[in-house]
Amino acid sequence: MSNICVFCGSSSGTDPAFRAAAVELGAAIAASDHGLVYGGGGVGLMGVVADAVLDAGGEVTGVITEQLLALEVGHVNLTNLEVLPDMHTRKARMAELSGGVVVLPGGFGTYEEAFEVLTWNQLGIVAAPIVFLDVDVNGQSFFASLFDFIDGAVAAGFMKPEHGDLAQRATDPIEAVAIAAGPAPSFTRKWVG
Repeated sequence: MSNICVFCGSSSGTDPAFRAAAVELGAAIAASDHGLVYGGGGVGLMGVVADAVLDAGGEVTGVITEQLLALEVGHVNLTNLEVLPDMHTRKARMAELSGGVVVLPGGFGTYEEAFEVLTWNQLGIVAAPIVFLDVDVNGQSFFASLFDFIDGAVAAGFMKPEHGDLAQRATDPIEAVAIAAGPAPSFTRKWVG
């Protein structure tokens, strides 16, 4: 069993579609015999996806900081909860424990974590597939503007097309799990060519 890391919001968002996507993703992770690694929170989409994995009989490892645990946002019923001193150590540990990443909607922390893993892939520090699970909200793709932004950075010459392609996209939780559990992206040197 390999672990899949999920980055997502500590809020649930305003539309029920976000919560539903987190439940479906958690069920898909457990059904595929993967464990979940995530930020250890019991609130928002973080708590929803963890509970969905646990409810489906899967294993969940939370990785949380001392500060966040002290703020009482930690999940208390996980298979394993690691408490670390700071955010940098936390992110490195989550990457160490997992083979791929799925990103659900969230705020600054979610996107910072996702972009750090994308950067680590670009630099050859890790080789981990990362996929954004796009949620349809009233006929609108949640991550459409993010992928437009990435395409714009490629078109403007700030990143190679193969680096832009590191950010993958899925609309179905089962597809997202398959991508995250799939082969690692190939490494292309950033500064050559």
